[in-house]
Amino acid sequence: MLTQRTQGLYRVFLLCQIAIVAGLFWLGVWIMVHSYSQGAQLTWRRYSIYCAMLVIGLLGESLSREGSKRYFLQSEFLRQHRLALRQTFASVGVLIFYLIATKDSFISRIFFFNFLPWLYIALLFSHHFLPEFLARRIFRQEEKTLLIGSTAKAKALRGWLRRKAETGLRTVGIICEEPHNGADDNIPVLGGFDRFRRAVQENAVTQVIMLEFPQFNETNRNLIATCDQLGVRLMIVSDLEEKLGHPVTHFDDDGFRFVGLREEPLENPFNRGLKRTIDFALALPIMLFLFPPLALIVWLAQRLQSPGPLFHKQTRAGIQNRRFDIWKFRTMHPENTEIARQATTEDERVYPLGKWFRKLSIDEVPQFWNVLRGEMSVVGPRPHLIEHNEQFSRLMANYQVRTFVKPGITGLAQVRGFRGEAQTSQDIQNRVACDIEYLENWNLTLECGIILRTFAQLFVPPPSAY
Repeated sequence: MLTQRTQGLYRVFLLCQIAIVAGLFWLGVWIMVHSYSQGAQLTWRRYSIYCAMLVIGLLGESLSREGSKRYFLQSEFLRQHRLALRQTFASVGVLIFYLIATKDSFISRIFFFNFLPWLYIALLFSHHFLPEFLARRIFRQEEKTLLIGSTAKAKALRGWLRRKAETGLRTVGIICEEPHNGADDNIPVLGGFDRFRRAVQENAVTQVIMLEFPQFNETNRNLIATCDQLGVRLMIVSDLEEKLGHPVTHFDDDGFRFVGLREEPLENPFNRGLKRTIDFALALPIMLFLFPPLALIVWLAQRLQSPGPLFHKQTRAGIQNRRFDIWKFRTMHPENTEIARQATTEDERVYPLGKWFRKLSIDEVPQFWNVLRGEMSVVGPRPHLIEHNEQFSRLMANYQVRTFVKPGITGLAQVRGFRGEAQTSQDIQNRVACDIEYLENWNLTLECGIILRTFAQLFVPPPSAY
C-alpha cells in the first residue's frame, strides 16, 4: 500500500540522516585532532558517547512528530527549515543534557560551536535533496495506476498524484462515464466502465484507485471482482467527509470498525484524571487562601455601593446539558430583574466597583467551588444561561457539541479575546469554534498554556473584559 511505501522510504531517509550526522561528527573530530587539538587522540571513547547522544536526540525528535512524517516528501523550504532546526535542537539538547547530568566538561568548546551550524546545514540539505533522491533510487519500477471516477475528482487529486509520482506511482489514465474525449489535466480518458478490463490489460496496470466511495451496484461489484481476477491492487478514496460535510475519524474497537465525527482526547480516562488533578491543584489553594480575603473585599465594596447578598447564584448548562448552580460574587444591584440580559460595557445594573471586579475576573473566583464539586473544570467552554443556550443553538447547528466536556472558568475562546457580550452571530461562532477546537485537540500543553495566558490577562485584561 502507498502508506507502507511512504513509511519505508521515511525510515530509509532517517537512517541516512543518522549516517550523515554521525559522519559529520567524526569528520569534525578528525579535523579537531589533526588541526587545533593535538592532544585529543585519546578521547575517542568520550566522543563516541557524544555521537550516540546526538543520534538519540535525532531518533527522539522523529518519534515526537509521528503524524507529520507523511509530509516529508513535500519540498517546502520553510517546512524543511523548521524540521532541520527542530532536529538540531533535539540532538544538541540531548547532548547538553548528558553533559550537565554527568558534569562532563571534557568536550572541546571550539569543536562544539563549530559543529552546531554545520549540523543544521547538513540536516537542511538532507531534507531538500535526500527524499527525492532516495525515492528515485528505491522505486525504479513504476506502479502503473488507473483512476475510476469523475475528472473533477481527478483534478482535486492532482497535487497528491504529483507527489506520489516520486514513489513510483504513474497515472496512465482515467475510466469515467462522462461525455469527454482526449485528456484532461494530462490524464487520458480511456473510456467508460465497459472499457475497464481492456484498459487494465493494455496499459499493464498494477493498481486501481476509485476516486469516491462506490455504490454497491452490479457495475461496481464487477469492477472489484475484475481487480481480484487480474491481480490488480484496488484502493478507494474515502469521500465520507465530503458527503457528511464534516471531518471524520476512523477507529477499531473490539473487532468492529467505526467512523466518528471528531477525536475526543478527554474520553480517555487517563487524560480526564490528569485534567482533574490540575483542577484540584489549582482550585483547592485558591479556595483556601485567596477566596477568603477576596470575599471580604467584595463584601466591603457591596456594603458601600450596593448592599445585599455576597453571592449571585444562577442555573447554567454543564456537561451534556446537565443543569447546575454556578456561584459568583455579586457585581450587579440586587434589585436587577433582567437576569437573562447580557452585561454590556456601560451596564447600569453593575455597581461601580463591580465593574472592576468583572474586569479583573474577581467575580469568577467562587466558581472554583464548582470545580471542587466536579461540576466545572478550570479550563473548558464557558457555561451559559439556559435561555442563552437555547438562543445560541438556534444560530449554530453544532453549538451543543461544546457540551461534550465540562464547562470551565476560562477557555480557549477567552484567552483569544472572545469574551464579554456576544453582539453578533459571528461572536458566537468564534467562541464555539474555539470550544470545539479545544475538545478535539486537548493535550497537557494546551491546558497549561490556556491557564498561563489566563493569569497573564488578569494583569493585562483584554478590551473585551467587562
